[in-house]
Amino acid sequence: MACAHRTPLDCVHEWFRLHGWTPFPFQEEVWRAYLAGESGLVHAATGTGKTYAAWLGPILEWLRDYPTPPRKKLGAPPLRVLWVTPLRALAGDTEAALRAPVEDLGLPWTVESRTGDTPARVRARQRERLPTALVTTPESLSLLLTREDAAELFEHLELVVVDEWHELMASKRGVQTELALARLRRFRPGLRTVGLSATLGNLDVALHTLLGVDPRGRLRPGRLVQGHLPKALRVEALIPETMERFPWAGQMGLRMVPEVVRAIEEGESALVFTNTRATAEIWYQALLAACPDWAGVMALHHGSMDRSTREWVEDGLRDGRLRCVVCTSTLDLGVDFTPVDRVLQIGSPKSVGRLIQRAGRSGHQPGAVSRLTCVPTNALELVDVAAARVALEAGRIEPREPIERPLDLLAQHAVTVALGGGFLPDELYHEVRTTHAYRELTRAEWAWVLDFITHGGDALRAYPEYRKVEVRDDGCYVVTNRMVAMRHRLSIGTIVSESAMKVQFVRGRTLGSVEENFIARLRPGDRFTFAGRTLQFVRVRGMTAYVRKTADKTSVVPHWSGARMPISPTLAASIRDRLDEARRGEYRGLEMEAVRSILELQARWSRIPAADELLIERVRTREGHHLFFYPVEGRLVHEGLAALFAYRIAQLGPISFTLAANDYGLELLSSDPAPVDEAIEAGLFSSAHLLHDIPASLNAAELARRQFREIARVAGLIFQGYPGVNKSVKQVQASSELLYDVFARYDPRNLLLFQAHREVLERQLEQSRLARALDRIVAGRVSVVDVERPTPLAFALLVDRAREQVSSEKLGDRIRRMIAPLERAADAPRFARGRHRGFRSGGR
Repeated sequence: MACAHRTPLDCVHEWFRLHGWTPFPFQEEVWRAYLAGESGLVHAATGTGKTYAAWLGPILEWLRDYPTPPRKKLGAPPLRVLWVTPLRALAGDTEAALRAPVEDLGLPWTVESRTGDTPARVRARQRERLPTALVTTPESLSLLLTREDAAELFEHLELVVVDEWHELMASKRGVQTELALARLRRFRPGLRTVGLSATLGNLDVALHTLLGVDPRGRLRPGRLVQGHLPKALRVEALIPETMERFPWAGQMGLRMVPEVVRAIEEGESALVFTNTRATAEIWYQALLAACPDWAGVMALHHGSMDRSTREWVEDGLRDGRLRCVVCTSTLDLGVDFTPVDRVLQIGSPKSVGRLIQRAGRSGHQPGAVSRLTCVPTNALELVDVAAARVALEAGRIEPREPIERPLDLLAQHAVTVALGGGFLPDELYHEVRTTHAYRELTRAEWAWVLDFITHGGDALRAYPEYRKVEVRDDGCYVVTNRMVAMRHRLSIGTIVSESAMKVQFVRGRTLGSVEENFIARLRPGDRFTFAGRTLQFVRVRGMTAYVRKTADKTSVVPHWSGARMPISPTLAASIRDRLDEARRGEYRGLEMEAVRSILELQARWSRIPAADELLIERVRTREGHHLFFYPVEGRLVHEGLAALFAYRIAQLGPISFTLAANDYGLELLSSDPAPVDEAIEAGLFSSAHLLHDIPASLNAAELARRQFREIARVAGLIFQGYPGVNKSVKQVQASSELLYDVFARYDPRNLLLFQAHREVLERQLEQSRLARALDRIVAGRVSVVDVERPTPLAFALLVDRAREQVSSEKLGDRIRRMIAPLERAADAPRFARGRHRGFRSGGR
């Protein structure tokens, strides 16, 4: 379409009209702000037009500045827009969405992507000249900054768009993006930055983290644009016909498959989300067994599958060829899957933000209704669904907290800049302090980083391989060693996972990758399910596991690390409120009505905790003496609390505990009665002395040693190998443990050691959230109830502990034996309620 003799805005409006759209007011607000030179954050529901809110501003600017195309074709303009996306899988979709208006409006622009998946020939062309608009990832952007001509490369850059900022900001990848933005602002002081976010509770923090501070330490000005578009969102649950009164994780197994099939058949196509890759593999097989005729129109999609397979699935969704895709968080984000009109969530959504994000995959277009159907895997997950819906209706979305001063990443970035033309220490110090993450970086910390990259720190001075950066006579820090340069470029980034082994047919293509630890347990002939197929293990060569396809069925599925997902603080608070309503006899909604028999039995045998109450149940069984605590704060917090409570109780006298935890509570099991009353009086729930008591209650040194492996990799202390010949897990682990021990012995004030301990406390044990939970308990009341048998809430914890002691085949038999006497007691005409002892607060 020609734009001659029309205003730029008229051209854009016409383009929208040709596609059957009308620009939303928030989109036009973003365009005006961009043209006025402003930066900011756009917050709007998934599928309501954030992409074109950010993209049409630069197009309007071009149409305004170049109203008449030159008669002579001069080639595409140099790089003007960088579009940073968190997932490589999104780059292709984003590139296509950005290219559409460029081609329709006749702009002489080129639009390309550059990620780890970009073909070598395209990367080679981009080394000579970048496109006008480049879609890339934080890692690929950092790689561009290692070029000696980086300043010239970005000299015409006008805008950086950071897509899905809520996914990046609370991770080291977000900090990596902050550092890259600071570098680009040094090259282009007037650079505009626009962040796009869909599900976020702390928007002001997100905005300031994105924009950072100016050289004087003042917050950079920015506009927060909210797309006040109430997108219809329907949340419901599939409720089983029969409800067992003693819930446990995985209780319903695959019994809900028929209901899920019927739900999928209601629409043209559906996404079935799971919380883990292993669960996705299991449900894909179960649905295919239930509906064999879906072969070819149903697919599996998760991050460990081969990229070409994932792209085929994404194309099938876009084209409407696939009826159903079973997937994980890899499809939480995306540009457009318009054909999907039904989304199902297997298990608890775990957070309100995740619920909104996944629901947005259906009706992913302005004006359409988003519908999410939750499929419980145990009865208590119906409470999660009810709680998530109430929190959603109240607008309570989880905040995401940015990371503060990770020095491993700062060391990596300093080497990146040293490669990209070099730096003067004082200039780079002031530059990185303009980021939110390093705004409080001290001179001492910066001096340590400089010493680390030039000499390896105090403990490694004698080893030349750790001298990555040299200082020229003029004081400029540069990289001159070609091997250091190559290894650094291969290692850029913060994504660290268990070493993955490629899974490949003996004669055929690659299926994807699984963790080395899983393959190490297999023997030739063993069968397992992966990428939607049943495979027979043949052999290992290097870092490749060779397999054959087999018709034999198996229940063995790879398990990946990092799969545990606790409920969020926002959802936990809403669950406590729903339980409080049930305590008062109020069961609102179909989900709460469905679990009425469970909670009424809980109230009959013990009590249902109030929102401001910590319930502790005390019971003796053949296993020993049990203490069940129900803070309802999420699994990670409960794991930390279990260790903390065990440690503090043991200070009153020698006693040993076996621990268990889930999202609703925790268990301490001992052979002798635990003095819990005395411990409460002595300050069991105090948040004081946590920095001493948490490390003392756990093997904190071992946890920090494991965390150090990630830090050592990011900081460049460990090289994981060249493409195709990566080091094994054992090799990397041995190297990191050796370095940890060397630092602990000869350089105990090494700042990376301090970072390892800090990350263990915050990321693995959620120390801040744990402290807030203790403060909440102390401010409320504690009820200790002596019960005669384990209650419905306690039963799930008993099963979680039993699961670790027996095989999955034997677990079902054991659970049936555990349930039988409890069901008989529940059916008895009368059963004495537990004896209750109350405390006004959680101790001194």
